[in-house]
Amino acid sequence: MPPLSGQVAVVTGASSGLGQATAYRLAADGAAVALLARRADDLLSTQTAIAELGGTALALPTDLADAAAIEAVVSSVWPSCGESMC
Repeated sequence: MPPLSGQVAVVTGASSGLGQATAYRLAADGAAVALLARRADDLLSTQTAIAELGGTALALPTDLADAAAIEAVVSSVWPSCGESMC
């Protein structure tokens, strides 16, 4: 069993660079990954790539400079902890 199986990870900046690489690694280790960044198209590409590799991810376009947006993301991800996100 993968070491992070059954865990949920939230990754900011997941549309590219280190955030994207972190999301791939966490998914490969079995975590369900909530992908956060502003660029929706890039997030969806990352979500699709993780799914094609057998992982679970949920793209949540979010501007982390917006407190209301952060609260909305927490509200949508928190109930998913311990359940399949997608």
